[in-house]
Amino acid sequence: MERDGLPADAHLDEIFAAPRDGAATGFALAHLPAGRPILWVQDRMAALETGRPHGRALHRFGVDPDRLVMVCARDARDVLWAMEEGLGCASMGAVIGEVWGDPAALDFTATRRLAMRAARSGTAAVLIRFAAQANLSAARRRWRIAARPSFAHPYDPRAPGPPRWRAELFRARDLQPGLWEAGYDAKTHRLDLSAALSDPELAPPDARPRRAG
Repeated sequence: MERDGLPADAHLDEIFAAPRDGAATGFALAHLPAGRPILWVQDRMAALETGRPHGRALHRFGVDPDRLVMVCARDARDVLWAMEEGLGCASMGAVIGEVWGDPAALDFTATRRLAMRAARSGTAAVLIRFAAQANLSAARRRWRIAARPSFAHPYDPRAPGPPRWRAELFRARDLQPGLWEAGYDAKTHRLDLSAALSDPELAPPDARPRRAG
């Protein structure tokens, strides 16, 4: 199955974002199933630096705050443990983890465990990495996400419109890597990746894809 151009089977996605850029959070929610319970786990530093999810913002991305389970973990090791436990719960629609920096606990083996648990349980998992390097990982798709100016508001040119992101898929097993100006339609809970940059070299310097190991 596919959903909005992305295969819909459960797996592990990894999303990289700059410190205090909330774009990664919105992008993650935009391609998760709407209306399902979500386990959201943050390590202490991510919670301090990025804050907690806000109810009104969650509604905008199809998430019912009453069906959100928030966990603030001490460190990355506890985040990974909580994510694995959540992926073993049949009632969860998705599991999101936020980790700050490059902790030693978050290595290839840890991401492989998450990927295998997501595949076995049929539950989507997203690992959001703030201020981190793209080291080795077993995630099926790895993204770099950054906020872009919103689309125009349909009724008020002075108000912000639907969100827009610079979405770079720099490594994937099931999709062709590329760079998109991604948007989101709240009414249909649809992530739009159709506006691809056909030639990344034509993009502004700050929007060109970078290589990762």
